[in-house]
Formats: sequence, C-alpha cells, structure tokens
Amino acid sequence: MGYDMGVKRVLFSSEEIHDRVRRAGEMISREYQGKPLLLIGILNGSFMFMADLCREITIPFEVAFMKAKSYSGTQSAGSVEISLDVAQDLSRYHVILVEDIIDTGRTLKALSERLSERGALSLKVITLLDKPERRLVDFNADISLFTIPDLFVVGYGLDLDERYRGLPYVAEYGGA
Repeated sequence: MGYDMGVKRVLFSSEEIHDRVRRAGEMISREYQGKPLLLIGILNGSFMFMADLCREITIPFEVAFMKAKSYSGTQSAGSVEISLDVAQDLSRYHVILVEDIIDTGRTLKALSERLSERGALSLKVITLLDKPERRLVDFNADISLFTIPDLFVVGYGLDLDERYRGLPYVAEYGGA
C-alpha cells in the first residue's frame, strides 16, 4: 500500500506548483518593495505553500501563523474560532494572508474582516487553490494560483484526516 494510494489523478504537478509560486513571489517582491510586509499563514494546510512562497520572495518580510476553524466535524459552526492568533501590531504592516484552499469562503472572510479591524496598512489574500463553486459567502482571494472544480483534493499540505499532506503535488482524492 503506497502513500499515494487513493489518489485518483494528479491535478497540478510539483513543477507546475513551483512555477506559479515562483511567479507569485516575484510579484509580491515587486509590489511590496520598501514596505513592511507580514505574511500570515493559515494552519495547518498552508504550511508547504507558505514555506515555498517565502523562499521565492526577495525582499524583507516577517512571518506569523493563525489557526482557525468554522467547522465542527462536517457541519459549519456558523462562527469562526481562532485557536492561534498573531501577536504583531498589524497597524505597522502590509499583510498577506496565505491559505491553501478557499472553499465556502466563511473562514477567510471572517479572518480578513478581523484583521482589517486591527488596522493593517493593507490586506491581501493569496491562495494556492480556489474552489468558487462551493462559495457560500461573497469572498474572493486577491491572488489565486489555481482554480479547481468541486473536487476533494489532497497533497502539497492538503490532507484527508492528516494523511497525504506530504505529497509533492495536488491530486484529486478518489478513495482507498
């Protein structure tokens, strides 16, 4: 039984992902040159994307992490619970939220609103994957590296019960 058992098909190879992440890093480096920049990764899924993005940004920046959820099991809790928050005074930074996937949009919309209220100089959201068919609230990322249909995906930080995060690609999960 291989680690990738259950993978139906690869959607984005590690090379395709690296190319898009590199281009995003170049764009961020140009746009925020000379500005105080804080990247906030949303745990747990964004950690691989965040690490690779950080390696592609060529200007000074700081890093922080948040952990939030709006679901309990498979049901929406209707509110967002933050279990890890950033300590920085956001009024000193241009903030980029780094997310692995935007699905319903509830969590990121709530986090964006909360961080904006804390006075960030600017706030943008970058996501590896965007799944607009599943959106339940009016929310869009400023930068989406890939748009996907309503599929369950794993790899490159995305998981199924904490499995498959380490795959170097993004794949559709098809069951074991």
